[in-house]
Amino acid sequence: MNITVYNVYSKYLKEKFGEKVYKLPINLPLTCPNRDGCVGTGGCIYCGEEGGSFENLPNILSVKEQIEKNKSYISSRYKAKKFISYFQSFTNTYLPLQDFKRHVKESIVEGVVGISVSTRPDCVNDEYLKYLAYIKDEYNLEITIELGLQTVNYHTLKKINRGHSLAEFIDAVIRTKRYGIRTCVHLILNLPWDTMEDVIENGKILSALGVDEVKLHALYILKGTELGRMYKEGEINLISKEEYKERVITFLEYLDEDIIIQRIIGRAPEKNALFVNWNESWWKIRDEIVKEMENRKTKQGIKYNYLNGKALKIKKNRGKRQQL
Repeated sequence: MNITVYNVYSKYLKEKFGEKVYKLPINLPLTCPNRDGCVGTGGCIYCGEEGGSFENLPNILSVKEQIEKNKSYISSRYKAKKFISYFQSFTNTYLPLQDFKRHVKESIVEGVVGISVSTRPDCVNDEYLKYLAYIKDEYNLEITIELGLQTVNYHTLKKINRGHSLAEFIDAVIRTKRYGIRTCVHLILNLPWDTMEDVIENGKILSALGVDEVKLHALYILKGTELGRMYKEGEINLISKEEYKERVITFLEYLDEDIIIQRIIGRAPEKNALFVNWNESWWKIRDEIVKEMENRKTKQGIKYNYLNGKALKIKKNRGKRQQL
């Protein structure tokens, strides 16, 4: 599908590396600080045992084994030649530094042009960033930190048991950018406690911070989670598919047009699920959002006019109108 209404990730990668680039997921045996008692217990109320991924190879395999198996499969199926090593599950910078360094180094194989590391805002530390900056320069790789934020509403962050607030996220973005490392932010636009105002504020804060990429998810609900219990007992209400589409469009309109969009809705596990993408295919919902934006003649960044002294610009424009 030729998408022109937002800044598509696959297009960015193809323009930068000259051909299509594929991610190689890596699954390490680790956990998160809001699971093991460091900052909390139980984990995020929506998170299952897979920790945000559900199609990865088992973590008993070494990083090299996972890389080679995934690379072999993707290469043969898509004739792929360039890849990004993607440390996907749980909080990868929660590893001891020496273990983190070893795994990152092991993921650098022939054809790898970048490394993406998923983590939490409260697990971004200068020592880890220094090492990633070294890897970036030494091996000429594009390095991206993928930050799980989910929402800028710090009241909602507390309700979903994230174990961090908005401040840690802001610090993580600023700190990461100092080292010349890219930032990708994960958001869930249909959390039960968020409103359209929160959606707009998501776009504004990410734009003000100058993040590089965004990955949108629609909330899915798994059995055996606290959110699953709340859903079954009628303690939460979920928005409709139409409202989700409206939230995505509004978010994109307020987002800086230069920010790359990795996706606007994600795949989700159907196994052990109580609610997944309104029982529709993710790509169908994506196509509906794109079609609606085209029909409205709207696009990413069309309402990106609120930074650099918005009130001064309004005053100036009023003055011009009064002179006419």
